[in-house]
Amino acid sequence: MQSKIYDLKKITIAIDGHSSTGKSTLAKQLAKYLGYVYVDTGAMYRAVTYFAMQNNIISTTSFDVEKMKNELQNINLKFIFNTNLGFAEIYLNEVNVENEIRKIEVSNLVSKIAEVSEVRSKLVEQQKEFGKDKGVVMDGRDIGTVVFPDAELKLFMTASAEIRAKRRFDELTAKGDKVSYEEVLTNVVERDEIDSNRKDSPLIKAEDAIEIDNSNLNRQEQFENVISLINKLVKN
Repeated sequence: MQSKIYDLKKITIAIDGHSSTGKSTLAKQLAKYLGYVYVDTGAMYRAVTYFAMQNNIISTTSFDVEKMKNELQNINLKFIFNTNLGFAEIYLNEVNVENEIRKIEVSNLVSKIAEVSEVRSKLVEQQKEFGKDKGVVMDGRDIGTVVFPDAELKLFMTASAEIRAKRRFDELTAKGDKVSYEEVLTNVVERDEIDSNRKDSPLIKAEDAIEIDNSNLNRQEQFENVISLINKLVKN
């Protein structure tokens, strides 16, 4: 049973890291346990990517950046809590796209969308609004460096590319997606390269972030380690 101390002193928890490191899984665990709001910023970028794919803005062979910028005004994103699942799902222009945005086709293009400064500005503005009252867990690529540079707890999650690809492959195939491990590994490596080298808000570890390499940690071990860090913060 969680302690009431989490109601007395709310903090902001920023979780950054490479793709398929389990950032969202950890964030959901923490938000549920602490009674905090969870915001999946990756889902926001994926939803914009899905919109761009549906409107012939981006494909594997082309990307009309100017059209993407012009269409931003027509994109409305919001999260609605699903009581059955225990977390909020993302809606794009009033349509639930939680399942559609997780497909490999979206994963292959999302880093290109995230490189566009105008996209980042629009989403970062929304993200800051979500967390203005604290008591929030947010995961992404630039949460501790750009969105919440003053967050009380910053985590940077990593693991080997091969382990991350295997986790992602297992997740996708469990859903019935027809993908190969090699395809997923290629996607993981390419996303690391793009995310770490983009000009606007690249993926970097904040100076005061705590790095967690979960290559050899299970979910429960990782969760317990982070809860111990949070306890130290809220009790001080």
